[in-house]
Amino acid sequence: MHVTHTPERPSDIWARRITYVLTHFMRWFSAHWLAMANLAVLLYVALPVLAPALMQAGHERLANGIYLIFRPLCHQIPERSFFLYGPQPIYSYEELSALVGGLVPQRYVGAAEIGFKVAVCQRCVAVFGLMLIGGLLFGAVRRWLRPLPIKAFGLMLVPMAIDGFGQLFGLWTSSWVSRLITGGLFGLAIVWLTYPYLEQGMREVHDAARQTLAAWRTSDGS
Repeated sequence: MHVTHTPERPSDIWARRITYVLTHFMRWFSAHWLAMANLAVLLYVALPVLAPALMQAGHERLANGIYLIFRPLCHQIPERSFFLYGPQPIYSYEELSALVGGLVPQRYVGAAEIGFKVAVCQRCVAVFGLMLIGGLLFGAVRRWLRPLPIKAFGLMLVPMAIDGFGQLFGLWTSSWVSRLITGGLFGLAIVWLTYPYLEQGMREVHDAARQTLAAWRTSDGS
């Protein structure tokens, strides 16, 4: 008995190829997700610090591009930000007002005699700096670390909420120390809560992709 095989349509061939490539990508990404996450957080930490370095070197256009990129992500208030390449790293609003001779614009980036502002505030530096440190440390404990309980996560957020809302409603003015401590707790809490869940999910994705590719190889070889 002669069996005829219906030729595959070009669309079916392309769909199978795309699925195969995507499955390979998911296997690779699920094995390296932590490195990708740490790289993304590193960029978030490094680019804001690069902005004042570029200003100091005279590359204002590139620096202003970085300030612009981070503008929707952070308030960038000068008196709540670090300054580099100047006589001091922190200025109060009154000090900045005296130096600039009047009102200080919210997006003020600094000057050669003052130093140039990091493109995100002190709290953001702490949040993402601790996320980066936590992500790097997670690589050593990823096999056994359990997710932070939700109640503990909430407790680690309370100091930042109190510090931020107290300042928002004029009850007090937060200091650079309180911003670093509360922001750091928040960044560490995010990593401790989410990364163990991501690790578990990525292992499942990796195993599924590996099994799918193995089944395809077996099918092609039969």
